[in-house]
Amino acid sequence: MTRPQGKTLVLHAADNIAVALANLEIGTETAQGVAIVRRVPRGHKFATRAIAAGEAVMKFGQIIGFAKDGIAPGDWVHEHNCGMGGKDGSLIHDYAFAEGAVPVEMLAANQRATFEGYKRANGDVGTRNYVGILTSVNCSATVAKFMAEAINTSGLLDDYPEIDGIVPFVHGTGCAMDTHGEGYQILRRTQWGYTSNPNLGAALLVGLGCEAFQIDRMKEAYNLKETDTFQTMTIQEIGGTRKMIDWGVERIKEMLPVAAKARRETVDASHLTLALQCGGSDGYSGITANPALGVAADTLVKHGGTAILSETPEVYGAEHMLTRRAVNRAVGEKLIERIKWWEDYTSRNGGEMNNNPSPGNKLGGLTTILEKSLGATAKGGSTPLTAVYEYAEKVTEKGFVFMDTPGFDPVSATGQVAGGANILAFTTGRGSAYGCKPVPSMKLATNSDMYARMSEDMDINCGDIVEGVSIEAKGQEIFDLMLKVASGEQTKSEALGYGDNEFVPWQVGAVM
Repeated sequence: MTRPQGKTLVLHAADNIAVALANLEIGTETAQGVAIVRRVPRGHKFATRAIAAGEAVMKFGQIIGFAKDGIAPGDWVHEHNCGMGGKDGSLIHDYAFAEGAVPVEMLAANQRATFEGYKRANGDVGTRNYVGILTSVNCSATVAKFMAEAINTSGLLDDYPEIDGIVPFVHGTGCAMDTHGEGYQILRRTQWGYTSNPNLGAALLVGLGCEAFQIDRMKEAYNLKETDTFQTMTIQEIGGTRKMIDWGVERIKEMLPVAAKARRETVDASHLTLALQCGGSDGYSGITANPALGVAADTLVKHGGTAILSETPEVYGAEHMLTRRAVNRAVGEKLIERIKWWEDYTSRNGGEMNNNPSPGNKLGGLTTILEKSLGATAKGGSTPLTAVYEYAEKVTEKGFVFMDTPGFDPVSATGQVAGGANILAFTTGRGSAYGCKPVPSMKLATNSDMYARMSEDMDINCGDIVEGVSIEAKGQEIFDLMLKVASGEQTKSEALGYGDNEFVPWQVGAVM
């Protein structure tokens, strides 16, 4: 990225557009030697030279779309004159599988950063210590909420300062589904993933009894045994709503002293698994917060940790940047396999991949999914792509990995947490309000104006990158905050109480 030139910014020498860092009125002379001929809102783009009809529009040195008609120098470039298809209606990338993966210079164990975390018996480390109540089906959601409310409002937790709270993870599915289908498999992985996430010190799994998603089948699939920190029950088996609530409250009371035995102790950063998210993106996202988060992700990888990039519809059009970084061809091809699944999925549902960006993204300056994806992919930094996972699969590889998820943030983050993420970083330009129990979510603002308006929600302002702060320095600031949050420092979303309603498993397939 070149340094800002007054009120404009050119990101790459090959670009034929520049980004407006302030509202540019008609007649404004720019540092690129062109005068603005149509008003350009802050965060949006204007042509720095004539762009012929059908010619590629270039940003970040990459294609973000094609001119629908001729675009004059100084004209505003957006969806009215820039679309997805070229003259032949297609864009074909060279995936160059595994040709650009550069080995990471890993730090020795005694050089790694440390944080204060909760060691679990299986070797995982938590950054929080919650008790969770999961539901097999929507029909048991209400009893789960009543159980959690009874404990959280009783004052009982005052005696257990090592417990962060009781969280009901309720959802809207679990029945009327094919018990051998893709949606069922996703829900089963998600439920098990949350139950075993290191940020839970104990868990209940409660159901109705007659639903498609049977608790006993899940226990059999994962060879689960009931213990003093894992218990299950259904409303029908125990004999009704009140008996179920009473049962749950008593089980939690028994679990609390066991879960509260956990104490924070010093561990190294290799025990951190960072979920990378962006939502409410704008024209600054790919310039400030996302590349800065990419630096933080690279730093974590060098310290032995793991970073999970997701939101497959939001890497669409930038997947060639990731396939080059794959450690081998098989990893790169698995990513493309998921891309093709999404093309088919959107097509058979009457949509297209360019239905993302959202209206808010477009108001913020993003024109096509190609542009959005190039910015979103920057969150993943530059280290080799070591693995590609399906939604909610357990992440076992270290380093930079990818998980196939939708772009809808709560659904995407739910998959990452199920995969084992114990901390989350969320970049936003429009101002997404989000939290993610049981995993702390750091909110990174892409621009200073939004940060000033929503400072109670935002943990770090990355907008000062366009004011002279280096991406590297901001990445280190994010990494430093990550260690503090992992050690127990509250994020803004935690202080506001977010996270009780953000458990949203991905629903795939017919509702019967």
